[in-house]
Amino acid sequence: MASQKIKEKLSLLPKQPGCYQMKNEQGQIIYVGKAKNLFNRVHSYFSGSHDAKTQRLVADIADFEYIVVSSEIESLLLEINLIKKYEPRYNIMLKDDKSYPYIKLTSEKFPRLLITRKVNRKSGKYFGPYPNVTAANETKRLLDHLYPLRKCRTLPNRVCLYYHIGQCLAPCVNDIPKETYANMAEDITRFLNGGYQDVKKRLQKEMLEASDQLNFEKAKELRDQISNIETVMEKQKIIFNDLDNRDVFGYAYDKGWMCVQVFFMRQGKLIERKVSMFPFYQEPEEDFLTFIGQFYSHQNHIKPKEVLIPNSVDRSLIEQMLETEVLQPQRGRKKDLVEMAVKNAGIALKEKFALIERDEKRTVGAVEQLGEALDMPAPRRIETFDNSNIQGADPVSAMVVFEDGRPKKSDYRKYRVKTVDGPDDYATMREVVRRRYTRVLKEGKPLPDLILIDGGKGQLSAAIDVLENEFGLYVPVCGLVKDDKHRTSQLVIGEPPQVVPLARNSQAFYLLQRIQDEVHRFAITFHRQVREKSMIHSLLDDVPGIGKQRKQKLLQTFGSIKKIREASSAELQEAGLPEKVAESVRKYLDNPQ
Repeated sequence: MASQKIKEKLSLLPKQPGCYQMKNEQGQIIYVGKAKNLFNRVHSYFSGSHDAKTQRLVADIADFEYIVVSSEIESLLLEINLIKKYEPRYNIMLKDDKSYPYIKLTSEKFPRLLITRKVNRKSGKYFGPYPNVTAANETKRLLDHLYPLRKCRTLPNRVCLYYHIGQCLAPCVNDIPKETYANMAEDITRFLNGGYQDVKKRLQKEMLEASDQLNFEKAKELRDQISNIETVMEKQKIIFNDLDNRDVFGYAYDKGWMCVQVFFMRQGKLIERKVSMFPFYQEPEEDFLTFIGQFYSHQNHIKPKEVLIPNSVDRSLIEQMLETEVLQPQRGRKKDLVEMAVKNAGIALKEKFALIERDEKRTVGAVEQLGEALDMPAPRRIETFDNSNIQGADPVSAMVVFEDGRPKKSDYRKYRVKTVDGPDDYATMREVVRRRYTRVLKEGKPLPDLILIDGGKGQLSAAIDVLENEFGLYVPVCGLVKDDKHRTSQLVIGEPPQVVPLARNSQAFYLLQRIQDEVHRFAITFHRQVREKSMIHSLLDDVPGIGKQRKQKLLQTFGSIKKIREASSAELQEAGLPEKVAESVRKYLDNPQ
C-alpha cells in the first residue's frame, strides 16, 4: 500500500513526458524510469497486480521525484544519464562492464599498432570492436609480420629484437622516409577495412617473383604470410559482400524478464554475439530502448555504420539517440538477420529461465525469507564480521558484504587489530566495529540493513554496545553460532540472545551458511598473510648482517623459512652469504631469541 505522502504526490503528477526516480527509506535512488505520461506510468506502480519482482521494487519505494521534459527522446536520454550516474539497484545495468578491444593505429610520427579497450579518436585510427579477443590478437600479430612498424613506447638509443627479426625498421637509429610509414599506414587501414584481398594478391605476386628468381627462402616466407591471412581473415563465411560494419539487435521477453541478443558484423562477417538477460519494470519496448542507449554509452562502443532492430520499437527515437543509420528491414537478408537474433533471444530466455528462477530463490528470495524470519524488511545489504588469531598472536578481523544475496567483493574490508593484546575476541570485535562505522558515518556511506557477527553472546553484545551506546545506531545485529564441527548452527538476535527460527533446509539458512563460510575464508586468508610476514620478520630481520636484499636472496634460493632453517652454513654461503654472516644466520636459527 502506498503511504499517505506518496498518495498526495501521485495526485500532483503532470500528464507530460519525463523521468521519475524511486527512492527507498534512506533516500537512495533505487530505480529510474521514463514515461510519455508521468501521471499514468507512476500511478501504475501503486495500482493493480504485479509480478514478484515488481512487488519487491514497490515494497522498497518510500518516495519519488520526477523531471518533466519536452519530448520522448529527451526522457530516454535523461533516463540513460541518470542510470549511469546513480546505478540504481533495480535498473538495467550491464553487469559485466566489458569493453571490447580495438586495433589502434597511432597518429605518432612513427606510428604503432596496438590492442586497446580505450578510445581516444584524437590519438589515432581505431578498427573494430573485436568481441573475440583472440581474433584481435591474431590479426595484430599478422599485421606485425606484414608491416614493420615500431613496437617501442619510447624510442630507445639502439636497435631491439624486433629489428633483427624484421618487424621494425628501427627509426631510433635509421633515417626512415615519412613516405614509408605513410604507405604502411595506408595499407594497414585498407587491410582492416576489408581490403586484405588486395594485400593477399600483392603477396602472391611477390611470392611468384621470388620463386622465379630462385629466392625460395623469401618465397616460403611470403607463402606463410598468405596462409596467415587466409587463416585469420577468411576462416568465417562472408555473409554480406558490402564489407560494412553493422550491429543486429533482437529481443524476447517473458514473465518480467528480457533477453537481448546483439550480433556483431564486421567487414561483412558475423563474428560474434552478446547475450544479456535482465528483469524489466517498464513496457518491454521502452526497456529495450534503454538497453540500446546503455549499450553504446556504458561500454564506450563505437557505433557501426548500421544498426538493425525489430519492427516493434520506435526507430526514430533510436536514430536520434545514436545519431547513426537505424534500419527496420522488411524483407531480404537483413530481415533474416533480425529474425535470427529475435529467435535466438527467445530460445536463450526459455532455456535459462529455470536457472534464473533458481538463482533468484537462492539470493533475493533467501534475503526476503530471512527478513520474514527476523520480522523486518528484506535486508538487501548485509555486513558480516569475523576475527582470526592463534592464541592471540597476529590478531586480525575481516568484513564481507552481501547485497541481494550475492557477495560484493569490492566492499570487503580487512583489519589489523591495533588496540588488543592477547586472545580477547570481544575487545577485538569492539575495535573493528568501532573502526568500520566511524568511517561509514564520517564518509556518509549508507548503513547496512543487517549486521552479522560470527560468534555467540559475547561478540554479539560487544558489537551492539558499540553501535548503540557509542554511535546511537540501531541497526539489527545477529550472531552466527557454529556447532562443535565448526558448521553454521543457529542465528541469534537480541540481548539475551534468542534463536531465530529458521528451517535448516531453507534458502535463508543456506544463505547464512554461504555468508559465514565466506567471511571465515576471507579472515583466515588474511591472517595467514599477516602471520607469514610476521614469521619472516622474526626469523630473518633481526639477524646481524641480513638486510632486505639478502633476505630476498635467501627466500628466492630456498623457497621458505623451513628450508632456510634446514640449510647448512656451506649451503648458505653458496646462496651468496659471506662466511661470517652465514655462520651468524646458522647460529641464530639454531637458537632464536
